[in-house]
Amino acid sequence: MDKKEGMGMVEIDAAVFDDLKGQSYTAAKEILAAGGLRPGQLFVVGCSTSEVCGGKIGTASSPAVAAAVLEGIRQAADERSVWLVAQCCEHLNRALILEREAAERYGYEEVNVVPQPKAGGSFATAAYRAFSCPVAVEHVQAHGGIDIGDTLIGMHLKDVAVPVRISVKQIGEAHVVCARTRAKFVGGVRAVYDTGKL
Repeated sequence: MDKKEGMGMVEIDAAVFDDLKGQSYTAAKEILAAGGLRPGQLFVVGCSTSEVCGGKIGTASSPAVAAAVLEGIRQAADERSVWLVAQCCEHLNRALILEREAAERYGYEEVNVVPQPKAGGSFATAAYRAFSCPVAVEHVQAHGGIDIGDTLIGMHLKDVAVPVRISVKQIGEAHVVCARTRAKFVGGVRAVYDTGKL
C-alpha cells in the first residue's frame, strides 16, 4: 500500500481493494452465521484503517481501505438482512453511524455529528456516505459485531457478549476479534434453560 506524501492517507490498487473486500466479506459472513443474527438485528463494526494498513491506530487513515472493508461487510450484512452499525473513533467518543430506520426502530436518540477521516474515522465516514439515510447515535446494544484493529466495540454490544473464533484472523494487517451475544441466565440451581439460545 502506498502512502500519499504529507497526508497520512493510504491509497490502494484494485487487487488490494478486492482482497480486503473479500477478507471482510468472509469474516462478516462467518460471524453473522456463528452468532445466529436474525433479520432486523444490529451488527456493530469497528475498523481502524490505519491498522489494516499495518500502522498504529489513528495514524494512517485511508478512505480507500474503508471503502473496501465496508463493501465486503455490507454485502454480508445485506445477505442476512441485518442492520450494519459503524463505530466512530474515540475522537467522537465512539459514537455510531446507522440507518435512520434502524435508530428509530430501536429507539436510539440521534445526535448531530458528521464523521470525517480524522474525526470519526475513515470507516464510519464511508458508512455515513454509503447509507441511504445515515444518523449518528451515542450508544447501541448490538446483537453481534466485529472489531478490526482493536477498536473496542464491547461498549456497544448487548449483555452478555461471547467471543467467537472465525477463520479470518486478520484483515490486511489488522487483528480481528468477533463476538455474538446471548440472553442472560436468570434463576438458581433449579432453573432450566433453553439450550437453543446458548
